[in-house]
Amino acid sequence: MSGVNSPEVLAAYDSIRSDKEEQNWLLLSYGATGNKLQLTATGTGGLSELTAQLDDTQVQYAYVRVEYANDAESKRVKFAFVVWIGENAKVMKKARASIEAGDVKKVLSHYSVEVTANDKGDLNEDEVVKRLRKAGGADYNGGRG
Repeated sequence: MSGVNSPEVLAAYDSIRSDKEEQNWLLLSYGATGNKLQLTATGTGGLSELTAQLDDTQVQYAYVRVEYANDAESKRVKFAFVVWIGENAKVMKKARASIEAGDVKKVLSHYSVEVTANDKGDLNEDEVVKRLRKAGGADYNGGRG
């Protein structure tokens, strides 16, 4: 596997981590040969827009910036790493995911939670925010998720 540390991927990753950029997610997929990851898409529409881009026949990796309110006066920014294992992906692609995810995590290394999903419902924004709150330590939302 290669392509994860390409200049395009690194630039998109830096953009998502920046407070000055609007881009808030990236998606990595395999090219036509099936053995090289490449930047497939980026966007500004958050987790819901990213979820719409996932392919049920693929194993894909995503990185997303999630912003949520702690209380009336503060906002938190956290990052999630997503391993998408499409329900109709070939068996060998699914089997490689656990090993390859480690290589991808070395490049997209700063995140609070990892979400492994094979159904788009696994990427419900409210549920991901609950996981981010738990991972963030102090819960300024009074335990209300």
